[in-house]
Amino acid sequence: MGQVSKQVKQLDRVVIRFAGDSGDGMQLTGDRFTQESAVFGNDLVTLPNFPAEIRAPQGTLPGVSSFQVHFADHDILTAGDAPDVLVAMNPAALKANLGDLPAGATIIVDTHDFTKRNLDKAGYASNPLDALGDANDPLGAFAVHTVDLTGMTVEAVKEHGLSRKDASRAKNMFALGLLSWMYGRPTESTIEFLSRRFAKVPDIRDANITAFRTGWNFGETTETFVVQYEIKPATMPAGTYRNITGNLALSYGLVAGGVRSGLPVLLGSYPITPASDILHELSKHKAFGVTTLQAEDEIAGIGMAIGASFGGALGVTTTSGPGVALKSEAIGLAVMTELPLVVVDVQRGGPSTGLPTKTEQADLLQAMFGRNGEAPVPIVAPQSPGDCFSAAVEAVRIAVTYRTPVMLLSDGYLANGSEPWRIPDVDDLPLIDPAFATEPNHVVEPEKIADDGSVTPAVQDFWPYLRDEETLARPWAVPGTPGLEHRIGGLEKGEGHGNISYDPANHDLMVRTRQAKIDRIADSLPPLEVDDPSGPPGEGRAKVLVIGWGSTYGPIGAGCRRVRKAGYAVAQVHLRHLNPFPKDLGDILRRYDKVLVPEMNLGQLSLLLRGRYLVDAIGYNHVRGLPLKAAELAEAIGNLVGEAEGITVDLSGNLSGGSTPVTSIDQEV
Repeated sequence: MGQVSKQVKQLDRVVIRFAGDSGDGMQLTGDRFTQESAVFGNDLVTLPNFPAEIRAPQGTLPGVSSFQVHFADHDILTAGDAPDVLVAMNPAALKANLGDLPAGATIIVDTHDFTKRNLDKAGYASNPLDALGDANDPLGAFAVHTVDLTGMTVEAVKEHGLSRKDASRAKNMFALGLLSWMYGRPTESTIEFLSRRFAKVPDIRDANITAFRTGWNFGETTETFVVQYEIKPATMPAGTYRNITGNLALSYGLVAGGVRSGLPVLLGSYPITPASDILHELSKHKAFGVTTLQAEDEIAGIGMAIGASFGGALGVTTTSGPGVALKSEAIGLAVMTELPLVVVDVQRGGPSTGLPTKTEQADLLQAMFGRNGEAPVPIVAPQSPGDCFSAAVEAVRIAVTYRTPVMLLSDGYLANGSEPWRIPDVDDLPLIDPAFATEPNHVVEPEKIADDGSVTPAVQDFWPYLRDEETLARPWAVPGTPGLEHRIGGLEKGEGHGNISYDPANHDLMVRTRQAKIDRIADSLPPLEVDDPSGPPGEGRAKVLVIGWGSTYGPIGAGCRRVRKAGYAVAQVHLRHLNPFPKDLGDILRRYDKVLVPEMNLGQLSLLLRGRYLVDAIGYNHVRGLPLKAAELAEAIGNLVGEAEGITVDLSGNLSGGSTPVTSIDQEV
């Protein structure tokens, strides 16, 4: 057979989804493809999606695990609304993901597992692959490639002496090799990774490397795939980059917060999806003064963290929504004792156990009000996986400076998703001064000078609830410091001296003072950045503002880009600080005729904005366990722009590029 003629087609972006049984290694496959793309220099965003069960029933729809990666030669904001390419390892993976595919998408199917038993498990009455090319072909809208990935993998690795079952497990590496060829991904990093990962089991190592190389060679030599795609590196600001997940970035941010404050960090935590990776990562950083304790339950974890803060360390606890519910009384204790504490809530679908492995941002009101009494707590929310680093540093700054617990609201999408992250210079990070109390601060008896000139020194003691004039923070004294002996606890404090007080007027004063301290944080926040290309007020500015928080940043940004590309004006602002709100937020909201608030909840930020600013906030709310879709959001934005301006908005024809130019619904340029 002669050399197969191959074409090279240039694309600006592509969305690939790897899907299979939860034992097929789809997360590893997607992660390796992501790392290859990061090494190549593409901008990228990923979306892992996996079952909540440790091992869901094999071959069933609930057992399908997938990993989606969107990579491009330009700046992108989301993991893509729909895949351009689906790699399906079994019938369940095909059926579970088929509804997400646009017409014209490419499907690569491993035919090996399309047995009657597996077809029955997936709910297929007949094999859809048998009807390819027929008049009633259920896959006729797609470009389908049937490949016996498992059979070819077993044959390729036969020389390594593995059982058929072990040999077939390398099929994910065959698929990775094939896709790496199709999209011109560098292969050296994956081969090095496999060599390290399986260094202690040479047969497994060699089999995986062989399968990977065989998949690449199959793409190079087969007549099945005659087109190779090229996506050039993206242009990014100069710097050193790495691919990073939100949980990893958040862990690094907590370490950096400890370094910049000079405080040892103690994490008291109980494992819970999707926050457990933070505990795993921080346990590796003892060299930076980080101590991790896996507690017997959520309450013990936060108790340890509060005790560490009382002892002069930075107390941190990590959890998800169910854990915040259990920690709520202890968070109130930290409010009353006014100790620094960072509470990380990696939000997931609820209520109760809910959707442990799916994303949601429905804990905002819990973070805001989920404690008894008037117990105000600052709230900080990152907007992207890489931004989790900066948000963690900011949470540490607020906690230490204002002597308060801080809620850091990440979510499952940010935690497990990844993107290129520019590694910052440590010297550029803010210095955080714990400003420990070192001497008594209250005069009990003033200095006395007798008639004969002799001096009786003043008698001083330490009052733990005197206030810093600028921040209203109370002094933080390390136990054991001579002369600074004091006691704190959950009962109401007397202003200044901190002894227990049941006086009605004092309680009113302390409640208002604790609230004023949180409000005072707004003085240290930078002005909000409003993305409004249509110009300042009075110069043809937009009439619609889209405001969001947390991980909706990507879909909102992509949706606004699309509306602007079609020639319409829309403004965007995104909130990092949700309590207190930035001081200029009210003025910004009043500039626009209509305000749209997209959220992965039923309207929690909308409720807060309506109550605080009396603005007619319009909610755009989906609670699907998945990120908002940019194309759907763009339609909602366009409709609101049309309503505000009295015109008909048409976004059709506003899509170009990608591997399916006619129907590429997630283009972001």
